[in-house]
Amino acid sequence: MIKNFKMNIRELRTFLILWITQSFSALGSAMTSFALVIWSYQQHGSALTSSLLAICSYAPYVLLSIFAGALSDRWNKKATMLISDSFAALCTVSILILMTTGKLQIWHLYLINTLNGLMNTVQQPASDVAISLLAPQKHYQKVSGMRSLSNSLVTILTPILATSMLSFTSIRVVILFDLITFTTAFIALLCFVHIPQVPKQSGTGSETVLQSAKSGLRYLRDNRGILDLILFLAVINFTASIFNAALPAMMLSRAGGGELALGMVNTVTGIAMMVGSLSVAILPPPKSRVRVILNCLLFSMSSENFILAFGRSTPVWCLGAILGWVFIPVMNANMDVLFRSTIPIEMQGRVYSARNTLQFFTIPVGYLCGGVLVDRVFEPFMAGQPLDSLWVALVGTGKGSGAALLFLSIGIFGACSCLPFRADKHIWRLEE
Repeated sequence: MIKNFKMNIRELRTFLILWITQSFSALGSAMTSFALVIWSYQQHGSALTSSLLAICSYAPYVLLSIFAGALSDRWNKKATMLISDSFAALCTVSILILMTTGKLQIWHLYLINTLNGLMNTVQQPASDVAISLLAPQKHYQKVSGMRSLSNSLVTILTPILATSMLSFTSIRVVILFDLITFTTAFIALLCFVHIPQVPKQSGTGSETVLQSAKSGLRYLRDNRGILDLILFLAVINFTASIFNAALPAMMLSRAGGGELALGMVNTVTGIAMMVGSLSVAILPPPKSRVRVILNCLLFSMSSENFILAFGRSTPVWCLGAILGWVFIPVMNANMDVLFRSTIPIEMQGRVYSARNTLQFFTIPVGYLCGGVLVDRVFEPFMAGQPLDSLWVALVGTGKGSGAALLFLSIGIFGACSCLPFRADKHIWRLEE
């Protein structure tokens, strides 16, 4: 057992260096994003204003990913990641300067998030392909579990560290910590990580960017199981984005809520994901990855939304977070293994980029819908309800009750949206 452990460490040494340092950098970035969401909501008190931060990040990412992936397949993966991360750091420095001089406005954050989203279009597919190049195929499930584990730890630590820093210092300290984590990851990638070049596919060197982008879409068209699974996740992402837009509005304004409640729910979410991630890394591969993916999503959609809607206290909301997120890493890991094992490595940049466009275009739409529905529909609707109303009996009164009613609605929608894909024969054929 010890011999196998040492062998695994040797085989994954370069991946481990990249994984640990990039995860550390992701923690700093997540803390800055968390602090800026709180800052924007405290400044404007609007779910839509805060949601636009995410919309500005995702919109360019979704619109241009399909072309950026074609470029990513041609460019050096390490150089692409270094340049993209450096640009993101410059954006963070600009936020720090504007905040220090007292000139930071919400539109500055919208612009900076848009620029970051543009750089993510080439950074993300380069990073995904780099993982496939650094990790042997036999370790794909283990690697996916480890990546889910680091994401879980980031989710756990982000609210704890960010809230602590905001309470005892200021948001500027959070941003400085983000820059320290970036520097660590940059030096590690530059000096200690060698990423092999992707084997060139015959004929791809003469392809234009448009032709390369089309080849990614053509691959998905010819592999309907992968395509239908991506479309399923697009529907789930739409529901999840509405959820993410409404959660801060409800947590920060609901009776019994506040920054501490939001931080506790986010922390518990991370703990639940960590448990799921550890189970993926330890347990043997399932007999049916497709069944695991479908069951995990149905359970998640059918639990947390309803508990958040009907719950009136932080412990109940934390219970919902546990049920809603504990199986998400299991789903993600099995999805990741399916994609990496099925898609040829020389095509992965283009296919992943086409996937990003199709799977993630619903995220900015969901954030926009979530912000509008909270501010313009559900909160005004609940504000006008008499105390003896059925809706008041279900979700309570006061600010935040409209967001709670929205959780009830997306719980029903999310659960129902899982059912048609369970009958999709193309998805089940991926088992073959």
